Amino acid sequence: MDNWITEFISEHGYFGVCFLLLIENIFPPIPSEIILTFSGFATGFTTMTKTGVIIAATIGSVVGAMILYSIGLLIDVERLEKFVERRGRWLRLSKKDLRRADEWFDKYGPWTVFFCRLVPLVRSLISVPAGMSNMNFPLFLLLTTLGSFIWNTILVTIGFNVGENWESIVHYMDVYSNIVYVLLAIGGIAVCIGYIRFRRKRA
Repeated sequence: MDNWITEFISEHGYFGVCFLLLIENIFPPIPSEIILTFSGFATGFTTMTKTGVIIAATIGSVVGAMILYSIGLLIDVERLEKFVERRGRWLRLSKKDLRRADEWFDKYGPWTVFFCRLVPLVRSLISVPAGMSNMNFPLFLLLTTLGSFIWNTILVTIGFNVGENWESIVHYMDVYSNIVYVLLAIGGIAVCIGYIRFRRKRA
């Protein structure tokens, strides 16, 4: 996949960067780290500029996030409540649990959307719960654009500065991503344990 990504960018320039970042947002396993750092390096031997790459990458990121936000709108809380009414007892969920989660996102969602744009994997998926909670779209668009711009700028600038050594940066980003995944897994387990204990105490 790495070779295909670099060849696609070399051949299609800004469009390639924009398109790949759009796809990366919808399909997170595609590594934005490779796309962005190589794009920064590519400004040294193509007609692309660093500013142009950052803009193209940000446009692709935002469009991809908008698509996932739209999907989230289709899976709104009301529909989930109907599902929980039918299947909730098997999942140990209630409509009250969903409302509590929705209220939490209404309260902390904006900050969550912004900071999650700087976290691998989650940076894409956070758009779905934002849509599900009917987060104010202009605010979602603003925070997504800012977060994506920062992430893209950092990686494109690194790729631009290290030049031919851009692949070594990808290695470090893989380490960073793996650490994040482990922390997310630990956090998810902790939340599940806490939730189970809470339900037992309430029962």
